[in-house]
Amino acid sequence: MTDTTFTERRGVGLRSERGPVLASVMLATGLVALDSTIIATAVPSVVRDLGGFSHFPWLFSVYLLTTAVTTPLYGKLSDVVGRRPVMFAGIAAFLLGSVLCGFAWSMLTLIVFRAVQGIGAGAITPMSMTIIGDLYTVEERARVQGYVAGVWGVSSVVGPTLGGVFADYLSWRWIFFVNIPLGLVAAWMLARHLKERVERRAHRIDYLGASLLVAGCSLLILGTLEGGTTWAWASVPSVTIFAVGAVLMVAFWFVERRAEEPVLPLWVFRHRTLVGGNLVSLVVGALLIGLTSYVPNLAQGVLGASAVLAGFVVAAMTLGWPLAATASGHIYLRVGFRNTALGGGVVIIAGTVMCALLGRHTSLPVLAVACFVIGVGLGLTSSPNLVAVQSVVGWDRRGVVTGTNMFFRSIGSAVGAAVFGAIANTTLDRRFAAAPAGVRERLGGGADATDVVLKAKDTPPAVLTYARDSLYAATHHVFIALACVGVLGVGALLLMPRRTTPLP
Repeated sequence: MTDTTFTERRGVGLRSERGPVLASVMLATGLVALDSTIIATAVPSVVRDLGGFSHFPWLFSVYLLTTAVTTPLYGKLSDVVGRRPVMFAGIAAFLLGSVLCGFAWSMLTLIVFRAVQGIGAGAITPMSMTIIGDLYTVEERARVQGYVAGVWGVSSVVGPTLGGVFADYLSWRWIFFVNIPLGLVAAWMLARHLKERVERRAHRIDYLGASLLVAGCSLLILGTLEGGTTWAWASVPSVTIFAVGAVLMVAFWFVERRAEEPVLPLWVFRHRTLVGGNLVSLVVGALLIGLTSYVPNLAQGVLGASAVLAGFVVAAMTLGWPLAATASGHIYLRVGFRNTALGGGVVIIAGTVMCALLGRHTSLPVLAVACFVIGVGLGLTSSPNLVAVQSVVGWDRRGVVTGTNMFFRSIGSAVGAAVFGAIANTTLDRRFAAAPAGVRERLGGGADATDVVLKAKDTPPAVLTYARDSLYAATHHVFIALACVGVLGVGALLLMPRRTTPLP
């Protein structure tokens, strides 16, 4: 059965409706992409108002975690009730979370409301790709998915810069309020132009598997984030959380083996291309969150740049990504998916090593060049990786492997936020504990003392210098970890075969 006949049989949209539907899908996708990066350059302003520096990685990890663990469930649900209601539910949840985030009164409430946003994003992202698959043939889909990829690229450039503008000249709360009119326009366009006739048939949604996945991943992330900060790694709370999380994930594996329609099919772990591709996606997600979280902190907290300039530095990375991704299409047709991605992996390692070698008084242009190099590597790696994963299955499984690949990228970002947050917080705690007596009294306790960098006007020079040196040490250790992650990405690529072969 071809994609065209499927579209005609299901009656999902007419050809004349595809333009407005695509525009609305791109707008909704842009909201999700924007909120993945826009808060990065505003973190110092958020911490200044709400406190809780040691917990700020949860602003990223909880959003990405709820996005990841709900994505497979939404994919199954859309086969039962159709794409429209699932997409509308996702937009509604995302906008509700945005409004609540804008009115957050503490770091804890902001983290909780970001989780609500993530639940909505978990529907928007897979439904956007599914709707495109319904409306466009195989020959057309590559071009259309390029448009959507461009949305991510543009949003990644605009997001950090816009976040810096809001933080410097308005309020960080506008980061969330700006979603409201855009989301309403996207929903209105979909309601007006997307028509579908859903064939009712029996389905068994894997609610038990989804619940175990959510609970297990959440506990493992919590243990990784708080270990070494709130409690010792070998303490009873840490061991208990990791043990329970591991047990839940093992239970999830057993449930998925017997489920009629598993939320995460286990056959995706039995093919070298899919296993390698998903591990690469995991690495890409971790690299993204590490860079977008800690490059702005280096630019603002250590180098003294404004939030706007920090946004432009991050934008250098997201500029290199789409440029390289566009060029990768011509390269992998000649040398293959894996070889192209391996070249990108080497470039990523070079860029992360450049970041790790940056000195305490480096300049912003040098930091931007390093970020651009990493962006080029990510573009050369991620695009061939996704195409390779999709090429080994037919149309009837393409949604499953694409959704799984997206799931691993989101989990990679969530885990990355936790791991890098743990590295940074541990470094800061040790530095502040070892500070000279006069400096330690002014710093206060815990990693929240980094707030002195953001309130430099009333801070003695010696205290400010020590705080900035400490923040540099923390980001330096994170960059070293990013270089190690880049090496792991190359290792994951080597798991993939030189030539992709279709699944039976």
